[in-house]
This record gives sequence, structure tokens and C-alpha cells, in this order.
Amino acid sequence: MVGSQTVSAKELMYGNEAIARGTYDAGCAVAAGYPGTPSSEIIEYLAHFPDIHVEWSTNEKVALEVAIGASISGRRALSTMKMVGLNVASDPLMTVSYMGVRGGLVIVSADDPGMHSSQNEQDNRWYGKLAKIPVLEPSDSEEAYAFTRTAFDISEQFDTAVIVRSTTRISHARSLVAPGDRAAVTAIPYEKEMTKHVMLPGNARRRKPLVLERLRNLAEYARTSSLNRVEEGKDSSIGFITGGISYQYVKEAFPDAPALKLGIAYPVPKGLILEFASKVERLFVVEELDAFWETEARAMGIECWGKDVFPEIGELSPQAIREGVARALNDAAPEERVLVEPVFLDPPTASLPQRPPVLCPGCPHRGVFYVLKKLGLTVTGDIGCYTLGALPPLSSLDTTTCMGASIGHAQGMRLGLPPEKARKVVAVIGDSTFLHSGITPLLNMTYNRVDAPVLVLDNGTTAMTGHQGHPGSGLNARHEEVPKVSIEAIAGACGRQHVTVVSAYDLAAIEEAVKKALEDPSSVIVARTPCVLMTGERKPAPELREDLCIECGLCMTAGCPALERAGKKPSINANLCTGCGVCAGVCPKDALVVAPPSGPGDGTAVQGPSQGRGDAR
Repeated sequence: MVGSQTVSAKELMYGNEAIARGTYDAGCAVAAGYPGTPSSEIIEYLAHFPDIHVEWSTNEKVALEVAIGASISGRRALSTMKMVGLNVASDPLMTVSYMGVRGGLVIVSADDPGMHSSQNEQDNRWYGKLAKIPVLEPSDSEEAYAFTRTAFDISEQFDTAVIVRSTTRISHARSLVAPGDRAAVTAIPYEKEMTKHVMLPGNARRRKPLVLERLRNLAEYARTSSLNRVEEGKDSSIGFITGGISYQYVKEAFPDAPALKLGIAYPVPKGLILEFASKVERLFVVEELDAFWETEARAMGIECWGKDVFPEIGELSPQAIREGVARALNDAAPEERVLVEPVFLDPPTASLPQRPPVLCPGCPHRGVFYVLKKLGLTVTGDIGCYTLGALPPLSSLDTTTCMGASIGHAQGMRLGLPPEKARKVVAVIGDSTFLHSGITPLLNMTYNRVDAPVLVLDNGTTAMTGHQGHPGSGLNARHEEVPKVSIEAIAGACGRQHVTVVSAYDLAAIEEAVKKALEDPSSVIVARTPCVLMTGERKPAPELREDLCIECGLCMTAGCPALERAGKKPSINANLCTGCGVCAGVCPKDALVVAPPSGPGDGTAVQGPSQGRGDAR
């Protein structure tokens, strides 16, 4: 049972903060997620509340499975992830649709239009349709708070998981929120229900009609729900179906036009759409990424303008909407449409210089990639900061697909390339990514007797998304100390015959370890040095001995932004330099003088899986 709610004074909140507060105020008991931009801050905000279990799970599939378990026990639960994380969690997602819930179950999917920090640009509204579960889409922080609270109620009312779809501009923008009190939610007593919670084929067949009936009931709910609303306009010559952040752009571009705002992204309220369409002369469907609502409208026989005039790629803007409407109002035949200058134009923005992303000064990954390039290896990469090793001047990575794929790719390339080239294939993966999805492909290598050296770049954190903990970091979501998982012990248990730990700053040790691994591909190298942004440690900058410098430029090939040119010689920017010593390790003439590199790795080899619990750590 949910208690009464009182509204407090308005607060300025990020969308992710509002989702977290809405989750807490809805009486949620368990929250599990995996960090991924733009979703990461939800768990971080929730970690400030003491009376809720909050965790960084090892991956999104586990996070959802934990939340499902809490829901089955009768407690409200949340699972958070970025949009590609729902791909990982899709296995339990598709089945929990059949199982339904006991305590409310909400899944936050944070999409990333424009791919600010993602390897693809997918629209996760389709997951709602695929799984036959509702999707709510807020358009600002206030709705992010309210929709999240409502999502738990919908979940329990309709016996279903609910997706709350956010996007980058919702997650990371601020607007006013009037939060209420935390609901007094009584746990639903657990009862064993084999036919509901054990998806044997016979049980699943009996549950499928209930899923379809639930979807029909949800569609009727969407027709009358206040989450969907019609906003009357002054001029019915044009009208808009929109939602999410696109609603804000529509209202800025055409504030006086009527709009049907869809807060329930799926299932769509067909009757409401038909009624709205009949009241406007020209109908525009404005949505970021795919033609999701447009497809639904056209399937109802409604003539409308959508992705034929608005971009299908990246984020929208008021300007893009004005231009799209101008295209349509030009009255050209579809195949003849050209860009028409809109009546209203945003002021032109100043042209900004391009600044490609680079590894931070002192990043422990830099030296590893320098060595891999020097040895001329084919390197299968993964998701993390180290993906930047693909860019010049390091230019070391050959592939990046998804979390954990580097190891599987290395096995496949070893099978597919001619022997002389196959021997030069190595895999690179980060510590958090290894624990997320790297263990199973490593086991697969051993099981199928196809080996390739694997380098685990262990900087002790999930650095790319803001230094969240993981099972190998020793810190949980509340930054409390917990036992560390030993990566080298896991590698040994997976059947890797040689596991070596080196300092990521020790270029000579890295090169020696890689050369040995090429001769014995059943090897794992753990390059262990903490992320420089996490430790904050700085050593004196190297000194240049100009009499020894031969102006070869090799030091610049490591790509450190703290290293600049002064004519043909290097110059150290002491404000950026952390004193890591990589540039000194690259110099063939010892012209850069720095304190000897150090790190937690000691270069010790662990021979075979029998070594047990990480003797080389």
C-alpha cells in the first residue's frame, strides 16, 4: 500500500537526480545498475539514501536479475543502464514480461541520441514493443520524477515491468522539481507461484495470453491517462505528435501550435491519435531517432510528416524542426523536396575549433598502446577509456564492438587469419569490462583450444563513466570498502597458463611480457596502475637534456597532451604533466630524465591456474 504524498518546495535537479529521487520516494527497496553514460548518476544519487539497497552490479543482465528477484520477493525494485546495456539485459527482460511482477519493477534505459558516449545510436522504445511492456518517456526533470513514481504504480497495477526511457538531454539537464514524501510501501507477502515464476514451456504458453490481454489493458490506460495530453493551439493548420525532449523543441519552435504529447511512449493511444489528427490540417510527428510513433500513425492510415522531413540521425533541435516544417510546407512532391529556408532562424553559432578526445596526461593505458603499435600487432579492443587508443598518434586498435567482445574477436581472428598474421593478434580489455563480460569469452578460448594473448588494463575503477566501483576495485556503490576480486586468479581459474602483472608505466616490462605472450598465447597480462585522475598523484615533470635530444620526435608518438613541441624538440607542459615517465621510456637517447617509473605491478609471473588467489597482485 502506498501512503499519501505531500509536495515540498521546488528544487533544481538533473534528470538523473530526479529519477533517483522519484525511485526513492516511490518506496523502492532495491536498486541495481551498471555505469554507462548517460545513466550513471542515478545509482550514485540513490547511494546517498541509507534505507535502500544500492549496488553496482557486474553487468546489466545481473542488475536486472537482482531487481527481478527483489520484485518476486514483494519489494519495489529498480534496474538502471544506458541503452546498449538493455541489449545485455534483454534475456531476462523478454521473460519477465511473461512472469510479471509482485513488487513494482522499473527499468531505466538512458538513450544517447548523437552518440556522445556510445558505440551506436539505438532507440529503446522498440524494446517496449518487442517485450510487450509499457515505456514512459519524460520531457524534463519534473516529469522524470513524477513518471518514475507513477511507473512503480503502473507496474503493480498491470503486473508488468515498466521501462522509463530517458535521453542524454533529459539525464544531464536541470529543471525544477517539486518532490513529495517517501511513500510508505508495504512489502507484498511472498508466495510460491511455480506457474508464474518458473517459465517452463508449459507455463510460458499459459502466460502468453495474459501478456496480450495486459497489452490491450495498457493501451486503454494510455488512452485516458494524464501522462498523455492534448495541448490546444491557436492555429490548427499544423499540429504535432511528440514527446520526450522533442516536445521541448516543438514548443520552442512552434509555441502556438496544437500538440499531442505522449508521455506513454508505448503502447500508443490509437484513439487519441486518430482524434487529434482529425483536428489539424497537417500533422507532424517529431521524435528523436526512429520513426516509432510515425510508423504507428501511418499504420492507422493517418497522413503525416515525419522522418521524410526531420533527421533520423542524432539529436533534434528547434532549428531542425523549423526547417523540417518548412520543407513540408513547400508543397513539393516527396522525391522533389529540398531544404527551404525557414521563416524563423536561430542565430548562427560561432564555429568552434575541433578538439579530438585523447587519453589524459599520465593515463596508464598510453604506454601499453605505444608498445602494441611498436610491435606491429593486430589489437582487438573493447569499450572504455582505452578505446581512445584507436586514434592517432597511437592508432593501435583494430576493432571495438561491445563490452567483452575483444576476447571473442581475438579468437575469431586467430581462426580466420593466415598463421603468420594470426600469431600477432592480441586482445585488450579493461578491468571493469573484463568482470562485466570478459570472463566467458576467456573460458571459451580455453574450452575450444584457440588461444590469443589477453591484456587486462587494470586502472582500478570504471574510469570512463566517472570512477564507479566494480568487484575488483574494492569499493561498492556507497564507496565502502569491500573484498577485491583478483583478476589474475580468475584468469588462472579460466585455464590461462601464464598470468603476469606489470606496471602500466614500465614500457620495458610491458614489451617483454607481450613478446613472451606471443610465443605462449595462453597468457594474460595484467597492466596494473591506478587511474591518474583517481589517485591525484603527481611527480616532477621530466627534464629535457637538450644535448642528448636528437629531435627524432619519437616521444611525441606516445600522444601525451602534456608533451608539446618547441621547434623540433619536445617541451613539457608542467601544468599538465603528472610525471608518469612514459615519454622518458620512449626516448631512445635518455634525453628526458625522470624518476624511475613505479606502480603496484611487480612483473611477477603466475604459472598456471593452480596458483590460486592472486599471488602476483
